[in-house]
Amino acid sequence: MSDNGFGGDLYTISDESGNDFVLEHVDTIELGGIFYMAFIPAEFENDDDEADFIIFKVENEGGEDVLVAIEDDELLDDLFERFMVRIFDDDDEEEN
Repeated sequence: MSDNGFGGDLYTISDESGNDFVLEHVDTIELGGIFYMAFIPAEFENDDDEADFIIFKVENEGGEDVLVAIEDDELLDDLFERFMVRIFDDDDEEEN
């Protein structure tokens, strides 16, 4: 992994209050025919002990893909574990 982040695409997300946040795309997985995208804040410092993933479900509304918050805690936990395995497996392969 590089020192300047994951190297993913940047997305600007607006919350319900109209506040914009820049997020860096980390990975996308498909589970049961549904796509989920994981992000970290673009301002993430590699010196931080932890960076929480922000995971969204991708839904198609009116022919356009939109990111939707996931409210199911069990699903979020499962997705988090899946993303962690994929990311750390990729890191292990890069080191070899």
